[in-house]
Amino acid sequence: MTDTEKLAELRIILEDTDDDDATLLSYLEQAGEAILNRLYPYQDEIESESMEIPKRYEYKQLQIAAFLLNKRGAEGETQHIENGIHRNYRDPGVPFDMLSDIYPLIGIPR
Repeated sequence: MTDTEKLAELRIILEDTDDDDATLLSYLEQAGEAILNRLYPYQDEIESESMEIPKRYEYKQLQIAAFLLNKRGAEGETQHIENGIHRNYRDPGVPFDMLSDIYPLIGIPR
């Protein structure tokens, strides 16, 4: 999937977003880095620009980017109660359960 296709798909997932392409691409990059860091945990430095997200994780990248975009302004919130709505966040970044189905690979990526 190209960046243009990912942008279009992310806009569909987010429905009503006024964010510009640069912002959405930034969150897609953050999501991609989280996936690559999970895939290659023993790689000292992940160069996300030279590495591609495996096709099987492209939709996961969109889900993580949408999650991060929707959580803006409440990063690291541990508890928030207002008008009967309760919010708790345990992780300031991508929660482990979103990455739990990505199995780390051993070796050097090609």
